[in-house]
Amino acid sequence: MTAVSAHAETHRTGPAGRLRSAETARVLGTLALTLGVIAWAGGDLFRQDLAVLGATYALLALGMYMPFNLAGVLSLAYSAYVAIGGYAVGLVATKTGWPLPVAFLLGAIASAALAVALGFATRRLSGFYLAAVTLLFGVAFQSFLLDAKGITGGALGIGSIRPLTLFGAELDRLSLIALALLTVWIVAVAMDRVRRSPFGVALQSSRDVPAAVEAAGVGVPALRLTVLGAGAAVASLGGALFTTANQTIGPDTFTLHLVTLAIFMPLLGGQGSAWGAVLGAVLVVQLTFNLQIFERAGSLIFGVAVLAVLVIAPHGILGYTGQAARWLNRRLAGARGTSRRNAEGTGTGGTAR
Repeated sequence: MTAVSAHAETHRTGPAGRLRSAETARVLGTLALTLGVIAWAGGDLFRQDLAVLGATYALLALGMYMPFNLAGVLSLAYSAYVAIGGYAVGLVATKTGWPLPVAFLLGAIASAALAVALGFATRRLSGFYLAAVTLLFGVAFQSFLLDAKGITGGALGIGSIRPLTLFGAELDRLSLIALALLTVWIVAVAMDRVRRSPFGVALQSSRDVPAAVEAAGVGVPALRLTVLGAGAAVASLGGALFTTANQTIGPDTFTLHLVTLAIFMPLLGGQGSAWGAVLGAVLVVQLTFNLQIFERAGSLIFGVAVLAVLVIAPHGILGYTGQAARWLNRRLAGARGTSRRNAEGTGTGGTAR
């Protein structure tokens, strides 16, 4: 092997090469898990309902992940953003002849615009005051859904929503579930890459040391408004997909209870990665809907589970798993180094003889 080829081989197997390999393995592994969930849902209607709910919760948690976990901006108006996505589908399906994908886009734009406007109006607030104002906005929006009967259908909501069609073909329920889960995968992969990008580093720095970010010439308010809008658009996709799958929506479909779940999903799964929000959503669905042994105590079990994770593994399940994997790698590396030194010692002794 020449010196040039040896250097190239070292570069490929160096830290950067290992990082790229790990990222590729993570992307392919999560895609395999997503396809596995699609196969698991199959033709079972109950499993299909769980998959739809899991995708909705995952998109809601991912929508809150960027502003809250990366930028440190706590907005509790996400029930409104999810509802906007759902009602956009209902209104487009029943009052226009437009294709439903247009409703997904309109819902995302409307949610993002509302989030930016609300964020601009509350830009001087933080902490408890910001949370209280946005929570009150969510309550007011739910009252609006009940009162605006001419638009939202009032307490009855909107029903008889036509199925989603793509390229002239109507999607059956399993195909729609596959689309929803693949959407979650795409958003999670993109968000994980954003987290490691310079923009993501700036977001996290604006959360920890906003003065330093401002001194570097980056506008912290503009960063926060950007992620608030992006997070609201992602959350609205969850509402649109849920409404399309169930072909109905009402004011009680997306309540303020969802906001509480969205806050704790990344804490349960792990804040170090966007996949922690997805894992938290899966665990929430399992604890609150799929474990019949707990019946109506699912929310209580979820609360206990979150408390246990925060005490035992403050970085979430994925963070704890990552620490265990790094410990195992160090042990394996140490064992390989010991074996190599023993082998070299044996070889040297044989030569001396």
